[in-house]
Amino acid sequence: FFLRQEIRTQIIEIVTMAFRLATSRFGRFSASKRQFLDKPVVSPFAGYRCFLSTSTEIDNSVTLNEGIKAPPMVYIAGEEMTHYTSNLIVDQWIKPYFNIEQWEHFDLSCKARDESDDKVLHDAVEAGKKIGAIFKEPTITPSALQVKEMGLSKAFGSPNGAMRRGWNGITISRDTIHIEGMELGYKNPVFFERHAVGGEYGAGWNEVGQGTLLTTYLPDDGSSPFVVDKRDLTDDHNVVVVYHNPYDNVAELAHLFFKRCLDAEITPYVVTKKTVFKWQEGFWETMKKIFDEDYKADFEKAGLLERSGGDLQHLISDAATMQLIRWTDGGFGMAAHNYDGDMLTDQIAQVHRSPGFITSNLVGRSEDGSLIKEFEASHGTVSDLWHDHLAGKETSLNPLGLVEAMIGAMQHAATLDAENDPSEDKEVVKAKIFNYTETLRTAMHNTFRYGQGTRDMSGPSGFTTEDYIAKVAWRLERYLALQDEEAPPPQLHEPDRKFRRNFDIDVEATNRLFQKYDTNGDGKIDYEEFEKMMIKLNLAPKLSQEEEHGPDV
Repeated sequence: FFLRQEIRTQIIEIVTMAFRLATSRFGRFSASKRQFLDKPVVSPFAGYRCFLSTSTEIDNSVTLNEGIKAPPMVYIAGEEMTHYTSNLIVDQWIKPYFNIEQWEHFDLSCKARDESDDKVLHDAVEAGKKIGAIFKEPTITPSALQVKEMGLSKAFGSPNGAMRRGWNGITISRDTIHIEGMELGYKNPVFFERHAVGGEYGAGWNEVGQGTLLTTYLPDDGSSPFVVDKRDLTDDHNVVVVYHNPYDNVAELAHLFFKRCLDAEITPYVVTKKTVFKWQEGFWETMKKIFDEDYKADFEKAGLLERSGGDLQHLISDAATMQLIRWTDGGFGMAAHNYDGDMLTDQIAQVHRSPGFITSNLVGRSEDGSLIKEFEASHGTVSDLWHDHLAGKETSLNPLGLVEAMIGAMQHAATLDAENDPSEDKEVVKAKIFNYTETLRTAMHNTFRYGQGTRDMSGPSGFTTEDYIAKVAWRLERYLALQDEEAPPPQLHEPDRKFRRNFDIDVEATNRLFQKYDTNGDGKIDYEEFEKMMIKLNLAPKLSQEEEHGPDV
C-alpha cells in the first residue's frame, strides 16, 4: 500500500511540474482559463488537482504584446522624479499589454504652463469634463524663488483649484493603502472624505490698515442686500480674509461616503468644529439627515455602529486629531470640511508611514450626471531624489501611491466606457483591465513582501527605482501568464521607519523622554509608568467623549 502510495505521489509531482512548465511556455494565450493549486506536492494524503476551466464567463486574460485598446483617459504629466518614474511605469508595465492611443496627454510642467500661458491647464480640465477619467502625476506650484530659477513669466497657482471647480468637485477621497501580509500603520482601512470646495483655499484677502471692514451680501433674486459682518480694525497692520463654504453638494458627499464605508464594512464619523464655528452646523445636519434616512438601518444590520455608540457620531476636530493616533486598528472613516480634511489626512499619512501610502481621488459630477474621477498620488514630485538622479546618484522611489492612482484611473475609464457603450466588446475590455490592474497590484505588493522593495521598505539593501520597476515587470508578466503564484510570499512586520529617506526623529530626545518616564531607571517602562506617561501626554483613552466639552479655541 505504502509503495503504491509513494508511486502515486511521484506521478502527481511529475504531472504537476509538467503542467506548470507547459502553462508557463504555451499558456499565455488563455492564461485566465487555467488554474492549479500552489501548494507543493509533499504529502501523499493531500488532495492535489490541476484542471482546465470550462466556465462560460467573459475571457479576461491579458497577454504580453496583446495590444488591448485601452479606453479613453486623460493623462496629466507633471515633473521631476515622479514624472521620470511614471514614464518607466507606463513603458514597462502598461505599454507591453495595452494600446494607449486613446489616452489624451497634457503636460502640466511649469515650463509648459508658462509657454501656453496656462492654456494647457484649461484644455486638460475640458478634456476631463468630456472623458471623466483622469490620472494626474504630481505637479509643482512654483514659489517666488522657483519662478526666478525656472525663468517663468509669473507664479502660476496650483492646478487643483481649477480642476475642482471645472469638474464640479464633491469630495477628495483619501484612503490608506494596505499590503496584505505586511504591517504598516493602521491594521485595517481608514477612509477620509474631504469636502472638495470652499474654505480657506478659495479665500479672498488683502493687507489693510485701520478702518472698517464690511462683508455685504447681494442676493441674485433682487431682494435687499444686507451686511453679513461688520468689524472695526484698530491695528495698523491687518490681514483680512473672506471665504465661504458651498453646501449644495454636501448631500452627495454624504451618499458617497456612507456607501463606501458600508461596502468596506467600516464605521463612519463626521468631523467639524461646530461648537465654536457655528456656521459648520449645516454640514453635520446634512450628513446626519442622509445617514438616518438612507443608511442607518444597513449599518446597524452589519454591526458597524457598536464602536460609535449605536449611531453616527460627531467628533470635534480636536478629538479627531487624538483618535487618529489612538485608533491604530483602523476600520473607520471620517468626513470633514476642506481645510480640516487636508490637515487630518496629513496626520493619517504620518500614522500610516508616509503620504506614499495614502490614495487621493477627486470625485466630481459631469453635466450628464456621470461621475468624474481624478486620481493622483498624495505626495509631491520628490525633488530631493530628482536632484540625486540628475547628479547621477542611485535613487529608490516607492511608486505605490502613483500606481494606485493609475489603477484607479484605468478602472474608472473602463467602467465609463462600458456604461457609454454596453456592448460585449466593451465588457471584455473592462474585464481585462480589471484583471490586469488587480494582478499588477498583487505583483507589486508581493515584490515588497519578498524583500525586493524600495529602500524605504527594505532598508539599504533595497532595490533602486529602476530595479524595482523591472522586478515588478518580470513578476507581472509571470502572474498574467499563470494567473497564480507558486508559493505564498512571507508575512512581514512593519519595516523600520528609520528606512525612510526623510526620517527626522531626534533619537537622542526620544531617549531622554524614555528616561523621563522610566522613573526607577531599570531600562523598562512598567504599567504604572506607562499609565502616568499616557495621561501626562493626553494619549490615554477616555471613558466617554462629550462633543460639547471640546476646547473652546
